[in-house]
Amino acid sequence: MSECPKCAAAVAAEDEFCEACGQALHENSRPAPAPAPASHIGPASRTEPMEPPTAATLPPEPGRCTCGGNFDADGWCDQCGQRAPSERDHLVVEISSRLAAVCDKGRHHPRNEDAVALAEAGCRRVLVVCDGVSSTTDSDVAAVAAANAARDVLAGAPLPNATSPAARVEYYSDLMSKATTAANAEAIGAARRVGGENAPSCTLAAAVVDGELIIAGWVGDSRVYWLGDDGSALQLSIDDSWVTDQVDHGMSRTQAEADPMAHSITRWLGADATDPAARCGSFAATGAGWVLVCSDGLWNYCSGASDLAELIAKYESRDPTDVAGRLVEWANEQGGHDNITVALARVERDDFPGSATALAGSTTLSGSTPSPQAHAAGPQTRSS
Repeated sequence: MSECPKCAAAVAAEDEFCEACGQALHENSRPAPAPAPASHIGPASRTEPMEPPTAATLPPEPGRCTCGGNFDADGWCDQCGQRAPSERDHLVVEISSRLAAVCDKGRHHPRNEDAVALAEAGCRRVLVVCDGVSSTTDSDVAAVAAANAARDVLAGAPLPNATSPAARVEYYSDLMSKATTAANAEAIGAARRVGGENAPSCTLAAAVVDGELIIAGWVGDSRVYWLGDDGSALQLSIDDSWVTDQVDHGMSRTQAEADPMAHSITRWLGADATDPAARCGSFAATGAGWVLVCSDGLWNYCSGASDLAELIAKYESRDPTDVAGRLVEWANEQGGHDNITVALARVERDDFPGSATALAGSTTLSGSTPSPQAHAAGPQTRSS
């Protein structure tokens, strides 16, 4: 047995194609390279004019591969073994001029196991990103179901009656907990639908933006950031990961992130999740900026909040569709080794209901944390 040069899956010497990703394993099995798909950054109205297509540039007929073969019922080309393209390979979700997301499969994964769900309900904006755990079967099914369920709970609840910052934080933290519970139930339901021994699972990161108030909730290592135009930058979530656990116990972050266990998560959603409860953080902005919710396909290449703020500032744009697309394109340029999801809410000063509150600039955390006994024994981990 050997490894696929593209995805490292086990392959036999006599195999012509990798069963996991469709990669040709021998020179005489490789089809002519297919043309790279066009990148979609923003609505079609913003793209540059193009020359009329010719016979050589027209896309293949539905059901046909670029090599001329046909895709079979399982989605593989019967001639070159390439996987059929999916609409989930690159998704652009634009809710409004202040809320949008781009979700892309990256350059190395055979499919997109990330999912994103957005909503705008009055003054409330909701962003949810789920990252399917690739070491489980059909994790994309769990990710999509979980993201939609969390979004529906967060967007469907009434606005809080309370006006005080503390009461609003309590209300949204409780709502985030309900949203994560619903997301976990849907991830478990996905496991029942797809069957198999290795139940699909996913991470979740979500944010609710209500005026100047931002509530973050998470399970796993997808992240929520505040990136202010004034240079203020803060990661509102704390990774549920092996790295975080080791740093808490004294290991340097550099050493932990270089370890083979670095991409192991300690909490997730799904049938075998041991601690699916949301942890929450809150922040009150005092000026304009961005709320960013993303999967590790982005932050693997730019982890620090201040570094992300500098990167976004270079684009000199306040259009979330444009900025999300550029961040995805940038992550692909760095290697695109994972699926990439970027969800952005643009916060302007006129979003604020009044003057800055006493909560401004503060961050609070709530939710379940590992018990000392569980911490001492070492948390259960899963490769993300």
